[in-house]
Amino acid sequence: MSSAKNPGRFAGLLYVLFSMPGFFAMVYVPGKLIVHGNTPATANNIAASETLFRLGVAGQLICQVGFIFVALALYELLKGVNQRHASLWVILVVVAIPIAFLNELNSIAALILVRGADFLSVFEKPQRDALAMLFLNLHNEGIGVVEMLWGLAFFPLGLLVYRSRFLPRFLGVWLAIDGSAYVILSLTTVLLPQYQDKVFTYGQPAFFGEVAFMLWLLIRGAKPQPLDATALSPAAA
Repeated sequence: MSSAKNPGRFAGLLYVLFSMPGFFAMVYVPGKLIVHGNTPATANNIAASETLFRLGVAGQLICQVGFIFVALALYELLKGVNQRHASLWVILVVVAIPIAFLNELNSIAALILVRGADFLSVFEKPQRDALAMLFLNLHNEGIGVVEMLWGLAFFPLGLLVYRSRFLPRFLGVWLAIDGSAYVILSLTTVLLPQYQDKVFTYGQPAFFGEVAFMLWLLIRGAKPQPLDATALSPAAA
């Protein structure tokens, strides 16, 4: 597929490809291994499925690296609408990546504790399991932190899509709603963690805005307009 012939479809292809390992890491792996409210069962699941757990960590890392290229591809697609907003989109995405990278250390720490390395022999297994759960909870909190940046990034992206003449406006609105949902979820994780699951469940229709956007690009594609002077002027911002 040539990115020059249809840059929108190329961006959509990258978006879908690098979202898949992220979905695997954030949804599939926890669903298979994490037993909420049962620390011993969770620790035993991770120990018994170490490869799956490690694949989840690798999937998250691949997803984050890949989104550098997704951000750049969408920048090239939408910079003709407004270069400042397109640059803001890239900045917010790129700033979130090292935070997500560091957050994976919490998962690695949990795995080390569950495996029970020799230098951890001073701790009893229930203590190691409890510490492992602590790091898994920290990983979850870390995702809540980075969701703030993910949500904020959807605002300039949604505005760019809305103002473009080659993408449907409803996608731009949906992306802005998606961004709002991520910001609300992030704040809920920090301020009212007991409601996190409910907010996540109720926010599902909003979160599908990103899915709709990437599938539209992949299936229909988009061809940008040339960069003009108005896109660079302060008034256009």
